[in-house]
Amino acid sequence: MNKQEQYEAFLPQLQGLIDETQEAVSVMANVCAALQAEFGWWWTGFYLARGERLILGPFQGPVACYQIPFGRGVCGTAWERRATVVVPDVEAFPGHIACSSLSRSEIVVPVFDAKGEVCAVLDIDSKDLACFDDTDRRYLEQAMKSLSEAVFR
Repeated sequence: MNKQEQYEAFLPQLQGLIDETQEAVSVMANVCAALQAEFGWWWTGFYLARGERLILGPFQGPVACYQIPFGRGVCGTAWERRATVVVPDVEAFPGHIACSSLSRSEIVVPVFDAKGEVCAVLDIDSKDLACFDDTDRRYLEQAMKSLSEAVFR
């Protein structure tokens, strides 16, 4: 099964988790667990927008940074740009915040609230270089749109 087929089979299952409750933290926790179980990335989690910082939310993987300033690192940059950021090599990303030296590539997808503001970001790290591509971006954005519509509206 290629990556696109894997996402297409997975997204209906994920939608079931998202539709089960409107408790944001609970949904985000299960979304992380489901993504981690399906794809086996190094780290999968959410950071929640609070003031001018992102704070650590539900995640799967090793310990992580507690907070990230607006516009800093990959997560803060995705928040500032209000757009997904795909980083093939985190060592080449200016201002990368290394929560783990084992992380080699990263994708960060913003989550929007009812007002169209970024309320969280989905952060996924891989131990492999260039793990994420446009297929990941497209399907993860679709998943976060579903999450946003179900929980943050």
